[in-house]
Amino acid sequence: MLKILLSVTGVYKMYEKWLRYQVKTGGVVPEHIAIILDGNRRWASEKAINPWVGHYFGAEKIRNLLDWCLELEVKSITLYAFSTENFQRPKHEVEEIMKIAGEKLREVLTDERIHKNKVRVKVIGRRNLLPSSLQQLIREAEDATKDYNEHFLNVALAYGGRAEIVDAAKKIAQKIQNGELSPDVINEKVFEDHLYTAHLPKQDPDLIIRTSGEERLSGFLTWQSAYSELCFLDVYWPDFRRIDLLRAVRTYQKRKRRFGA
Repeated sequence: MLKILLSVTGVYKMYEKWLRYQVKTGGVVPEHIAIILDGNRRWASEKAINPWVGHYFGAEKIRNLLDWCLELEVKSITLYAFSTENFQRPKHEVEEIMKIAGEKLREVLTDERIHKNKVRVKVIGRRNLLPSSLQQLIREAEDATKDYNEHFLNVALAYGGRAEIVDAAKKIAQKIQNGELSPDVINEKVFEDHLYTAHLPKQDPDLIIRTSGEERLSGFLTWQSAYSELCFLDVYWPDFRRIDLLRAVRTYQKRKRRFGA
């Protein structure tokens, strides 16, 4: 059995090395990758454990993802972690997810990789819906990284694509009411400047990945995803591997992006 495991491990490492070479020589790596972190609950269900355990291991996987993306020199990562609709889940499950989010945000303050690589961390969504203690941790994590601009890590919590558009429209309407903005100057650029992702050097993701086998965006980055390449993977998020990321990037590199031209 040990020989078989060693053999499988060896094959995996060779395949991973081959994929890394293909990506390195295959063309442009996406500047902005967005991922829908789906499948945590089903991963836990198949193992007959509590759903929040799946969320915990899913949150742990983000540490690996950050390392892999830094190696590929991806500038921005946006992760769909918790939607506005997810508040409808059982109260205890939501509470556990909020605790996990708090733990991970607290880690940002002392994470050497974040500060060494100058990763700006930001939470996007209707943050007022989150527990006050979590909102405080968000402010601390964002404040600790606010001057970084080498890389960007965005976590969508209490997020909804339609909600983001509505909130942007409200901000613009308020500025018009205050006399700060004229309706005549409103265009796509002005609208984008009022989205949750306005701080990013490139708001639109080049590549959106969804795990778990589901093939829909579920309201993720509704405005920004108009020209994104989509990749759906039949793997639960806690089981996501470096080779899954590399294969998705390789798929992106092979597609012809014409943007309507």
